[in-house]
Amino acid sequence: MTHRSAFACLSSALAASGLARVAALSLTLLAGTAYAQPAGAPDAAQKEADGAATRLISDFAHYVRIASFDAAAGTGTQFLDLKLPPAKVVDIIEKSGELEKIDNALQIAARRPELAGIAGGIMKAMEAGKLSRARDPNEIAKAITELTGTVRGRLLARERLLAAGEYAVPQLLENLLNTQNGARSAEVQRVLIDLGRQAAVPLSVAMLKMPEAQQERVADVLGLIPWRTSLPFLSDLAETTKSAKVKAASQRAITRIGGASQPTAELYAALAESYYAEKAESLSFPGEEFQILWAYDPGTGLNQTAIRTEVYNEAMAMQLAERAMEIQQGTGGVSPSTLSLWIASNFSREIDTPKGYVNPAYPLPGLAANNAKPRHSADYFASAAGGDVAQLVLSRALSARDTPLARRALHIVEETAGGRAIKAEARGPLVEALTYPDRRVQTEAALAIGASQPQSLFEGAERVVPTLAASLRGGTAQFAVVVGGNSEAYQGARRSLEKLGYTVLPHGATLTEIASPIAEAAAIDFVMALAQNAEKFPALVQEIRGSAKLAATPVLAITGPEAYAELRHRYDGTQGVSVRQGGIGQDATEKAVSQLVEATTGGPISATEAADYAKRCLAVLRDLAVSGNSTLNVGDASLQLIGALSDKSVDVMGVSEVLSRVSQDRAQRAVLEAAMKASGADRVELLGKTADSAKRFGNLLEPRQVAAVIELASKGTEAEATAAAALLGALSVPNNDLLPLILAK
Repeated sequence: MTHRSAFACLSSALAASGLARVAALSLTLLAGTAYAQPAGAPDAAQKEADGAATRLISDFAHYVRIASFDAAAGTGTQFLDLKLPPAKVVDIIEKSGELEKIDNALQIAARRPELAGIAGGIMKAMEAGKLSRARDPNEIAKAITELTGTVRGRLLARERLLAAGEYAVPQLLENLLNTQNGARSAEVQRVLIDLGRQAAVPLSVAMLKMPEAQQERVADVLGLIPWRTSLPFLSDLAETTKSAKVKAASQRAITRIGGASQPTAELYAALAESYYAEKAESLSFPGEEFQILWAYDPGTGLNQTAIRTEVYNEAMAMQLAERAMEIQQGTGGVSPSTLSLWIASNFSREIDTPKGYVNPAYPLPGLAANNAKPRHSADYFASAAGGDVAQLVLSRALSARDTPLARRALHIVEETAGGRAIKAEARGPLVEALTYPDRRVQTEAALAIGASQPQSLFEGAERVVPTLAASLRGGTAQFAVVVGGNSEAYQGARRSLEKLGYTVLPHGATLTEIASPIAEAAAIDFVMALAQNAEKFPALVQEIRGSAKLAATPVLAITGPEAYAELRHRYDGTQGVSVRQGGIGQDATEKAVSQLVEATTGGPISATEAADYAKRCLAVLRDLAVSGNSTLNVGDASLQLIGALSDKSVDVMGVSEVLSRVSQDRAQRAVLEAAMKASGADRVELLGKTADSAKRFGNLLEPRQVAAVIELASKGTEAEATAAAALLGALSVPNNDLLPLILAK
């Protein structure tokens, strides 16, 4: 699962049916557990085992057709208990002579709650078995040889090669370039063209490093594949080749595809953008765990590397952006926009990398495989690129409502940007982030702006200091909204959310009904939508994303079985939106909420995290106060700072230090009040801070407060009395008020 998209996984679908045991069996089956037959079993024993498996799946289909669902569950579970390898499942079903009957039964069973997990396990195994068979190198080689056989043989061979997809391209390319068998080369060319986009990338990657004669051949084939994915590669070849024939072939292919009106570097950058956007067509194998990265070596040919789907788009975006920047470097300098795309992709790679996964496209120190040269962290390159590029990344993140990326960009801005981070003439991304609907982002934007010590007034400056001050009292409270459904369903959802630490607002059938509670809440951290169908939920999502307060809030839809498949398919790949089927239980609901929030925003703000924010914000407020920054005037948050003094979790000394530098009578008076409530060493220190305020701004205390200080100087402990006396001196108390102290015996 990526932070920008959600890929459907078998385990969650099976868990939704409540058949945990069957889910476990299905996952074991998909892992390819060996068929439960001893090695070297006699043919008779093997046939008997196959016959038993065939009878079980046939009985399963029979019981489903006569609506004997309990019996179907029993035989289906027994079939899964055999732990057949996926390829064997396909073999058993295809040889049963009842393929259509079994397929129809599986479709019916998938819609029955008590059979959904079993049907899902069998169908997933069939899918995996067909894929593994189609992608087997030996099967691919066999299919290629049959392309020049009988008419029926050619048709079947083409079907198998198209089913193999990208996995067949290395052998197809080899045969395409084999001039000794012209008939087969021509048939292979037709298959490559029919593969479309699945052939475009591997052929394009290979073309750039081939001998000239082969480049010409591949360029001509790419010109016949109507996918613009190959445009930057063809343009690159046309500009770099020394062969007139290759150049002509490249330009001819470009014209056939539709022409290239942009420079090569821009074509690469545009293609990188499409991969970064995680468009559906960027994946050759949607829903699968792995995709393929391609490389070409003149000695070994086209080589494939499996890469986890979660980080595939980032790997492609980075590779394409790197080539774009290489070209830009030779023609006037690297574009900040392209560099920011590479930085954003690198951050996303780091955010989305599964725990413990060694990324073959980005080896890290200590984890690099096959002697690959390790690379630095994403922060390393982002810091080197500087604050301006980080702000371009931030702008990208805000537009996409990509909260994790926004936070990474803000960290770099805070670390690298100076006073120039804020430009008075424009409302830049840093200022936009102050109103982003996520409290972490708001706070971190205020920290970045405050740390930059801006010297010129800018739009939105009035938000910075109050945002910093608001974080001093912690921000662990989380608010959730439940919309739709009836009262009973609302109460169930409320219990789940409250168990996770959310304060749940009143129930509403629509957002409009609870507009007032939403407006009054500090923030809305989660939305749960109940009883949603394929018509209502898209409209609700649109309404949520159109709200300034909810635009980045995670949304979980609970649907009926009829709408579940359609909505899940529609929102797979949509950031911050997840769909679950009703009746999954409280534990599963809580897990779904936690996973969605973690992927979208990084999870709820913990007490430790809130304390760290408070510490950092207080440090920035102090720096602003010490510098006397007039653009970000700490005095604008004096009421918040004074209110914070009464909070036991707040650093009273730190807040008092800031208030002692605010030229307001209420600030000086609040520090003294805090001192009088304290005792011992704390009272002494706070009296000193009141004295510091008096030295800077004079006596701003009320007469009653001065009297209290005089009394303390007379009756307090030695340390307190001495500190009170020093304060009186700083206040320039009239001699008549001091005389009782002198005469006291």
